[in-house]
Amino acid sequence: MPNPIDRRRVVLATSALAASAALPNAAAAQTGLAPAADLLAATRRLLGSLEGDQRKAASFAWDGPEWRNWNYFGVSGYIKPGLRLEQMNAVQKAAAWDLLGVLFSPAGLEKTRHVMLLQDVLAASGNGTGQRSSQRFSFAIYGTPAESGAWGFRLEGHHLTQSISVRDGQIVSVTPSSFSALPNRITTGKHAGLITLKDEEALARRLAADLAKKPRAKQSDSPLYNIMSWAGRERANAGKVGIPAAELGSAQRDLLWQIVDTYSVVHLTPELASAQKARVRTGDADAVHFAWYGPNNPEKAFGYRVIGDGFVIEMGSVDEAAQHLHTIYHDLGNVLGRAA
Repeated sequence: MPNPIDRRRVVLATSALAASAALPNAAAAQTGLAPAADLLAATRRLLGSLEGDQRKAASFAWDGPEWRNWNYFGVSGYIKPGLRLEQMNAVQKAAAWDLLGVLFSPAGLEKTRHVMLLQDVLAASGNGTGQRSSQRFSFAIYGTPAESGAWGFRLEGHHLTQSISVRDGQIVSVTPSSFSALPNRITTGKHAGLITLKDEEALARRLAADLAKKPRAKQSDSPLYNIMSWAGRERANAGKVGIPAAELGSAQRDLLWQIVDTYSVVHLTPELASAQKARVRTGDADAVHFAWYGPNNPEKAFGYRVIGDGFVIEMGSVDEAAQHLHTIYHDLGNVLGRAA
């Protein structure tokens, strides 16, 4: 029979989960992150540069099956819905990157290019030759870009998905968001030394090491081999597990928030980054949980989850050497432009 402390933890966990379910509908449905005017103009420029068949390939219905079924996993020859960079001419590619420049900081653009580059690295090694390419990343527009109404933009390819939702002239969501990697650490060749998800791994390993004597932080001796919150399950894994920030020291809390900002803030332009930083902090800061899975040894598979009232962050190691890393960041308050 559970003791009073265990029962209290169950009550607190249940209350926190209820709060996390209630928060999104109230907060994100009514407020945007930033004006969408620049994104709208850049999207119209990209669409205006496309020929008829290209424009058709890049255009989808708002909130249809393609929008809901985001997927950065390696299926269907690594081809995702939309118009791929490899199908664009130089002027169109420039317009596509200009659009990304409206959304992403220099650090975000660099990480985007690194994830794309890894496809060329793999192809050169014989892994997916003829299928993988740094140009096999799709730009897709969902709905009709306009000053009013709802529409969206997505950049997607193998190990990369970025979804931007717009409603009535405001960017309301910048998730699902994933920069994933294989290989995360390049050890040979002209790109030797490149680590694509350096902070995502290093910060979490530091925090896990610092929490080694706090058993609540570790959920399992086995790694988290993949993300749990894929398409259709964005809010399905929002129950808090692990250790709450309330039980962390000041330096440990700083590390925790550095991890959160790495996923939700750093890759965005200043206005979006500022809004995102405020957004992820709107819930109970003491109730943000950190959960670690597996050993904490360099180049050994691991995983972790960070769950707050309004967000879920996950990283899993698909391989034993922690070279194949999948990540995801979800805004629970506005999943793909839907507050509920």
